[in-house]
Order: sequence, then C-alpha cells, then structure tokens
Amino acid sequence: MGVRRVRRVIRKIDPWTVLKVSLIFNAIAGLVIVLGVWVMWSLAIQRGIPDQITEFFANFALVFNAEGELYFRVIVLLTVISVIVLTGLMTLGALIYNLISDLVGGIEIIVLEETYLVAQTRQAPVRPAVHMPTTDEVDTVRDESLVREVAEPTTESPEAPDVEPWRRPRTVCPRP
Repeated sequence: MGVRRVRRVIRKIDPWTVLKVSLIFNAIAGLVIVLGVWVMWSLAIQRGIPDQITEFFANFALVFNAEGELYFRVIVLLTVISVIVLTGLMTLGALIYNLISDLVGGIEIIVLEETYLVAQTRQAPVRPAVHMPTTDEVDTVRDESLVREVAEPTTESPEAPDVEPWRRPRTVCPRP
C-alpha cells in the first residue's frame, strides 16, 4: 500500500449547503447551550446560590431578584437570535469566499491518498457471436452439414482447471 501526495484546490463552496449544515450545527449548539444553562441553574438553585447572591446585594442596599423563569426566557431568546445570525454569517462567508476565489483561484490543499495494489485479473477474450439457427432455419436448411454444435461446458474441479471455458474448442459436425 503506497501513499502519494495530491494537490487539490477548493474553488467554490455551495452557499445552500453551507446554509443547511450551519443551520443544523448552530441549532444543535444552541440546544446544548440552553440545556447546559438549565442544568447549571437547577444545580445553583439546589445549592442555594441565588439566595446567597440576593443576601449579598441586600447588604449594599441593592435589589436582586433571582427569577429563573425570566432568565431562562432571555437565554432561549438570545440563543434563537444567535442561531439565526451565525447561520446568516456563515452563508455570507461562503458567498464572499466564492467571490474572492474567482479572483485568486481558491485555496490549495495537499491530501495524502492511499493506493492499493489491485491484482490484475485476466479478462476473457471477446469471442465473435455465433449464430445459432432457429428451428425454422433448420427446417429450411437442406444440407445438415451446415448446422454447428457448440460443446456444453464441462464441470471440472475448480482447483485445477485444465482449459479456461472461453478457450474450449467448439465441435463442428463433420461433413458427410
């Protein structure tokens, strides 16, 4: 197995593909962020951290309300907005790359390709088609010596065939 270096040039990125992939990627990332914030807020509530923060701000005569539902709504809204904005920016980036690529020719990358040695197999030689007469043609042929018979392939052991099937001689009926 050999390895060879091949140069490839990325000349165009399809904006529609970038839109689909980035939308799915950003939606999954947004979902992970929202679930992560929800889990962290649940852990903070269990440990009593929001109450401690409220008491800390009360010492300085500041008001702090730990309303988890309001914060969660804000996080979800910001996540939806960021998914839309990031998807648009990635698609715009693909369009800008295509414009720049037309000017400079694209990005050239070097890829390593593995080559496998494939055992070359001999192909059967192409035999000309033999016309086998139909029953109507046989009836019209007066001279039986024109009819040829082709030998049926024999069943030989696959371990040591003596002659390839395409090289077996055809038997021809001798003329009387």
